[in-house]
Amino acid sequence: MTKLNPTERRKARVRRAIRAAANGRPRLSVHRTHKQIYAQIIDDVKGVTLVAASSLEADLKASIKSGANVEAAAAIGKAIAERAVKAGVTSVVFDRGAYIYHGRVKALAEAAREGGLDF
Repeated sequence: MTKLNPTERRKARVRRAIRAAANGRPRLSVHRTHKQIYAQIIDDVKGVTLVAASSLEADLKASIKSGANVEAAAAIGKAIAERAVKAGVTSVVFDRGAYIYHGRVKALAEAAREGGLDF
């Protein structure tokens, strides 16, 4: 068995808790790098991504100054919520991964809530 580093352990712990509390709801997964931010809504039962948004998309990239700030995260949160509602998803469970709920991750989550997602 391979020993996990602390970041991987934290991510696994969060995912384990989320899957236990999901009750069949898809999860809103967030990934951030030092330059970009990404969000996906994933149906773990079927193993498919329902909708996705990232700061690399051409239409979103034109409207934001940088992909690595709170404003970009809020734009991605709003975009993922619009796409999810259009796809018929209104209730999700939030997967912050190994990141603390602060800054860009928090901005994305709050914008997604304002856009119509329930979590």
